[in-house]
Order: sequence, then C-alpha cells, then structure tokens
Amino acid sequence: MIEVDVLKKVPVREQEPAVRAKNFAEVCLGYNEEEAMAEATRCINCKNARCIQGCPVSINIPAFIAEVKEGNFENAYKVISESSALPAVCGRVCPQESQCEGKCVRGVKGEPVSIGKLERFVADWARENGIKPTPATEKKGKKVAVIGSGPAGLTCAGDLAKMGYDVTIFEALHKAGGVLVYGIPEFRLPKEAVVEKEIENVKSLGVKIQKDVVIGKSITIDDLINEEKFDAVFVGSGAGLPQFMGIPGENANGVFAANEHLTRSNLMKAFDEKSTTPIMKSKKVAVVGGGNVAMDAARTALRLGAEVHIVYRRSEAELPARVEEVHHAKEEGIIFDLLTNPTEILEDEKGWVKGIKCIRMELGEPDESGRRRPVEVAGSEFVIDVDTVIMSLGTSPNPLITSTTKGLEATKHGCIVAEDESGKTTKTGVYAGGDAVTGAATVILAMGAGKGAAKAIDEYLSK
Repeated sequence: MIEVDVLKKVPVREQEPAVRAKNFAEVCLGYNEEEAMAEATRCINCKNARCIQGCPVSINIPAFIAEVKEGNFENAYKVISESSALPAVCGRVCPQESQCEGKCVRGVKGEPVSIGKLERFVADWARENGIKPTPATEKKGKKVAVIGSGPAGLTCAGDLAKMGYDVTIFEALHKAGGVLVYGIPEFRLPKEAVVEKEIENVKSLGVKIQKDVVIGKSITIDDLINEEKFDAVFVGSGAGLPQFMGIPGENANGVFAANEHLTRSNLMKAFDEKSTTPIMKSKKVAVVGGGNVAMDAARTALRLGAEVHIVYRRSEAELPARVEEVHHAKEEGIIFDLLTNPTEILEDEKGWVKGIKCIRMELGEPDESGRRRPVEVAGSEFVIDVDTVIMSLGTSPNPLITSTTKGLEATKHGCIVAEDESGKTTKTGVYAGGDAVTGAATVILAMGAGKGAAKAIDEYLSK
C-alpha cells in the first residue's frame, strides 16, 4: 500500500539520466495500477472543476479520476474518450502545468494532481487490454475530407466519425500522424507502441486514411468538393515551413532546421547506420531556440553522440519550453548558453560549419509580448566551436494549399484565416484549425481546434 501525502504527487518512475542519454527508449515509465490509484485519491472532486476549464478538449477530469480511484480503469477510459481521440499522446506531451494541472485546486497549497500521468496510465491500460472507442451506430450519409493526419486532423476525423459521417483523411507523407511521428522524438512519444495504436483507434471508428496525397499538387480542395463530392473539408495541415535568422553563414553545410533534423531521426530513422538517409555524425552541436522543439532537437543530438549547447537570447525564466523538458535536458547534460544571440555561422574552406559567433545579451524593457526585450551587450562577442547548427526558431504553414484553393484567404504569414473556435474559413464548406491557422503551437491546442471544427461542420451539414 502506497502512503500518500496529499500535498505531493506520487513520484513517477523514469530512466536514470546517464542511461537514457544514450538511448531512444521512453524517459518516463509512467504509473502502475497501485501508483495511479494512490495518486487519484489526491483529487478532491471539485464541484466547480477548474481543471476542465483548463483542458482544450474539455475532458471530464474529476469523473475519470474518480473511476481510477476505484480501480474502474475501463470506465475511466470511456470518460476520457468521449472528449479526446489521443489520450495516450496527450498524457505524454501536453503542457499540463499551464493547462489542467495549472488550474488544479490541490496545487494552491501543494502540488497539483498528476492529471497527465493519470490520463497516460488509463490510455495505456486500455490499449494493453484491447479497449477501443465506441463507433457510431447511425450513419449521416455525408462525406467529409480531412487534410492532414496530425493531432488536429485525427481529432476532427474521430469526432465526425462518432457523429456518423463518412470521413477520409488525406496525408502527404507515407506515414500517418503528422508532427506526432516526424516531430516528437521516440524518447518522449513512442511511435509503434503509442502513436500507431492511437491512429488505429481512430480508424476503428470508420475513418479512412489515404497517404502520399499532397493536397494542392496531387489533388486540390476544389477537386475534393466539385469532383469527389465531399460535403465539407477540414484543413489541419500543420506548419512545417521552417524559419531562419537571416544571419551570414546559414547556407553552410551542417546547418539544419530543427524539423528537418527531427524528421530525419524520428520518421526516417537516420540514426540507424543502415538507414538509406543517414544523418551526419556531429561532435558538437548548437541548437538555436528555447522552445519544446529546441529541447527535442538538442536531446536527439545528444543521443546521437554530440556535445550539445542550447543558445537562447533570453534568460531561463523566459524559456518557452515546458519546465519538465528543460529539467530533463539539464539532467542529461545539455549545456544552456542563455542571454546569448548568434550573429554569424562560421565556415571552413570547404563550406562546412566550424563555429557560431555570438554576442551576450541583457534584458531591457518589456516588448509587445510582455517579455523583457533582449539587448546586445557591446563588445561581448565570442565564438562557440561547433560542427553543426540546428535552427529552432518556429515554423509557418506551407502556402501550397491556400495558393491552389479559390476563395481561401491567408494572412501575410501564410496562416489560413478562420473564425473563432468553429474554424470556419472564407470558403464555404471549408474549415481549418491547428498550426495551419495559428502557426506552430501545442498538440492539445491543435486537438481543441479539430474538436471545435468537427462540431461546426456537423452544424453546417445538419442545416
């Protein structure tokens, strides 16, 4: 019997830092049944559950935790799956500290309930015991096309299928999952054991997935509506176009965008020496940026055998990455060069990276984002000797879809113009959500957008 301190979370087991830094196995090992039930006793089952308000897909959190407390894990999964198509994913990669757990009343005087780890436990238990979501019993007789099989697309497709729609997802890559398969490393989100099984659950609802279909090239949205007779379309194509700083030397050999580096490793298994697309063996890597993607790129490079530096122009307090990811990166030996900004990438005589020139920064007055603006410290230039630079400065949507679809408006940054939570675009019958609308954001926010759009599509097609 586990002794529970109501003010502290039941600790979760993890691989030791020195061990995990050399493998791609999952870092967090999760709760077992006894640990999950013990942690569930810490929930006070609030009548005005602020945790639900903090969840972008509005899971009935107190209800599923109450079932875990009693050992009714199948019932707990049924509660979660009413709202979420990807609970095993969300339990692993959601920023719970700023969402559900950030609102938890238990966290006022102690640590919040470990909602994310409990969600992960329930989803894993359901998978291991063959429990699947319940498909629709009645069909609507209408077709919806979903573009992109990332978190927004899978959520929208799953919800529409539960409502009885005939849903087909069109995916540009040879594997479904979007950012879940190409962007997030195996040590945070196992592909075969978790992502593929979650996708199978969505398919079990009747959703069809067509891969290797590039919308805007293989076929257009107008073709889907006019020739293939889809009654509505949801665009959840993500944001995969990388941004760079525009500094000298960015075209040198050994400079990567973070999403390229991660895609090569996660999707194409380039870390395997037998891979047909091997990744270069770096000795010393600089990752420019401070978000979750930067942490993923840095921790991947470390596992590939390099010494890794995070180069970020603000202080640790301003790092946009999850606290857990920063903590894990530090434990594993990532070096943080904070208040540091690159000014040039240095090349050798053959055009390969040989270093990154930087300047020290200090924080000045707040900018439009509310964060203190970094200001250069005169005369503080220095060089970090590296052979690889990974740029992790954010991404924007690929303009292919908007440029090939009549009447579909986009912002100057390439994001599709869409209304509020409905995702309604400027083209009748076309809805959009996730990174394609907002630019790069989190998995759960994309899921929330997919969920909102599914509801709006149902209302549109029910008129």
